[in-house]
Formats: sequence, C-alpha cells, structure tokens
Amino acid sequence: MAKTRLDGVLQAVKKVRGGVKVDHHKNTAECEVVRMPVPAKVVIPMQQHIGAPCEPVVKVGDEVAVGQLIGDTDKFVSAPIHASVSGKVIAVGDVKLPNGTMSKAVTIESDGEMRLWEGIEPPKVETREDLIKAVRASGLVGLGGAGFPTHVKLNFPADKNIDTLVINAAECEPYITVDYRECIENSWDILAGVYLLKDMLGFKQVIIAVEDNKPEAFKVLKNIADHEHDVHDEVKLMVLESKYPQGAEKMMVQSATGRKVPPGKLPADVGCVVMNVASVAFIARYIKTGKPLVSRSLTVDGSAIKEPKNVRVPVGTNIGDIIEFCGGFSKEPCKILTGGPMMGLAIVGTDLPVLKQNNALLAFSKDDAVLKPENDCIRCGRCAIACPMSLMPTNIVKAAKAKDPEALKQLGIMVCMECGSCAFACPAGKPLVQHMRLAKAILREEGNK
Repeated sequence: MAKTRLDGVLQAVKKVRGGVKVDHHKNTAECEVVRMPVPAKVVIPMQQHIGAPCEPVVKVGDEVAVGQLIGDTDKFVSAPIHASVSGKVIAVGDVKLPNGTMSKAVTIESDGEMRLWEGIEPPKVETREDLIKAVRASGLVGLGGAGFPTHVKLNFPADKNIDTLVINAAECEPYITVDYRECIENSWDILAGVYLLKDMLGFKQVIIAVEDNKPEAFKVLKNIADHEHDVHDEVKLMVLESKYPQGAEKMMVQSATGRKVPPGKLPADVGCVVMNVASVAFIARYIKTGKPLVSRSLTVDGSAIKEPKNVRVPVGTNIGDIIEFCGGFSKEPCKILTGGPMMGLAIVGTDLPVLKQNNALLAFSKDDAVLKPENDCIRCGRCAIACPMSLMPTNIVKAAKAKDPEALKQLGIMVCMECGSCAFACPAGKPLVQHMRLAKAILREEGNK
C-alpha cells in the first residue's frame, strides 16, 4: 500500500505533535476476510468492554442459538453479550482473560448448525432514542480495540453542541488490516451507517479519515463522499499523514478539525464523536438485520504464523484454534500478542478466548521479538519529542521511582495513553510504558487512601 496523492479529498487541518514513524508491515492488506469454520466450543466472557461486567442470564444445560442474550446488566456503562454459536451451555464459571484478569464466562458446546435465535428481527428506529436503544441492544463496543460501549458514546445530550462525527479508518498500528478490508469489502455498509448516524443524531459534518498509505481505501470511500444523498456536501474524505499514533481519538480530532481535546476531557467536550469504521458499518448491518455483535474480523500475522490471514471468527473462539486455522506456527513463537505491536497485550499461551475488541493476533519468532538492551538514560529528550501528549517521560519515571504522587499529578501522568511512542523512540531501551503504568498505579493508590 504505497502512498499516493488523490484529488478531491481534504488534507489534515492540523499536524499533531509527536508520534513516531513505524514500519507498517501490512502483509495481509490484499487478503480478503475469510470465515473460519464453526469451532467445537466457545468461551464467552462477561467482561468484554470498558465498564461494568455482565451477569450470565443462562445456566448449564440451556440450549442457545446465535444472537440469543446470554449476559446483561442494568449498569449504564456496559454492553449486553450474546451467544456466538448455537448449541448447549456446558459451563458457567471464571476464566482468565488475555490481560490476566478473571471474568465470569459462559461456555457453549457448538452443535455446528449456527442456528439464529428466533427472536432476531430488525429494530424499529424512528427517533434518536430508538437508535441509541438499538445500539445498546446490539452489544456493540468499539471495534478499533478500545472496547468502549458505543451506546454510551452516542448518548450525548442534545444541547451539548456536538457537530462533527469523525470516522476513524487510520489503522496506524503495524500489521493490522481489518479496517482497511472493511473499507474495501463493505463500503456500502459504511455509507449506510454514516448517513444513519448523521441524520438521526444531527451531526453537521462527517469526516472519514484515512492514512495516506491506503490508496485503494480512498478510491472506494470516495464514492461515499460523492454520494447523491449528501446534497449539502457534509460528508468529507480526509487524508492523514501515516504516522503512529494517528488513530488515537485525541490525535484524530486534532488532525481532522484542528480542535484540541484538553487533558482529562473527551472528544465530545470539543464537539466531536469519533467512531471506528467497522463500528459504523456494523450499526448499518444491525439496523437492517437485527443480528447482534457475535463475530468479528481480525488480522492473524507475524513471522511465526504459517499462513497470515484476515479471519472472521465467532466471539469466544479459542486463540489456538484460530492460529491452527491459519496453518499453525511456522516457527517457535517467542511472543504472541492480541492487538498490534505498539499497544497490544502479550499473552503467555493460546488457550484464551477472542473478545469483541480484539482486532489482531500476532505471533513473532525469536529473531523478531528481540528487545533493545537497556542502558543508562542519556537525556537526549527523544521520548519527550515523540510523546503526542507533550509529557516528560524521564521526569515521570523519576517521580514514580520516588513514589511521589504529587509530582506525578503535576507532571500529568493520567493524560498518558500508553501508546508506546516514547519507548519506541528511546535509544537506551528503557521500558517507559511499564514505568507509565506503574506511575498511574501509584496515583490511583494514593487516591484510594
């Protein structure tokens, strides 16, 4: 996916500070998404989103069908969970998640039939409230990796003066290509989702933002920006510099609109809502079919994967089964990640379930998982230059080692989004992201006293 110049698209309003240039390694960019065969069983955790976990609403022995509700809660910041295969519930208990925490989960033994639940029907959406209710019922969380319940993001007060919807198709993490494939394969779903959200929620403009290393996505998405429905020319396509972490919400808002999200604030506080391109496409499909979020696409790649692919899998599918579908390991894996190499989580084994927010599985051999040798800091300042949030990582590390919560607060540690740009830029090989996390933990612990 080489860079190209396209006419008829907007340039970024503002170039954001910091960030790093990374090798893209988009090896699966031309690999169409293939659907994995039905797994023998799925393990579906009740914690698959930021916020309150769900409680199981089924028990061992129950027969379930695809799309049937199996977990829910009355907490606002949450999202319901549905069966991703048809079959029998064989266990309800605790399981370990990829991040190492424990969660309740429902295990379903598949009957191989993938029968749809008889209660599935398209929702009736005539008002703003109908749309938000439907999005919650769909179980949608941010498919770009964050996992924030989408209905909460869309449930902003009508008088908050939010005028801009930014569609995030940047996909700046190396290796991951599922959003790119969404643009290529499901452009009409994106189109339908864009206009549905614009019309129902009253956005005055929509900006579809893509990095400049994805020319084929531009060609397809150009049809959206030029669509006859957009009589007032309110839907725009924007080219962004291919630079990490261009896809982060605050960076995206600044690039697309020139508005800067203040520390501790959200895009909504400057009149914007940012949504992943796959999330927008899913909303369109849900409104049309009523089938909730029970599967997702993810990139499987890395030097230890025999047959890299973009794969569609039921939520709760075992990671080991997915890797086996991709030919297994070609080499002994030294590091396995869920997500991208910059912000993904390293996992200690493959006997874990795929969650709604997982957009990639990457496995690397020893030769490609070598860490920089850690040396003394030379005070070069590259970490500060790379930080998109204008933080001073070396000062934060010093305050964290001293366990000084007041200094950490003044240094703005809670603004850190753990993007890893500082560690990537550090010539001394310092594990700066780990230090940032420890610093946040010190501040949280102080706040709990």
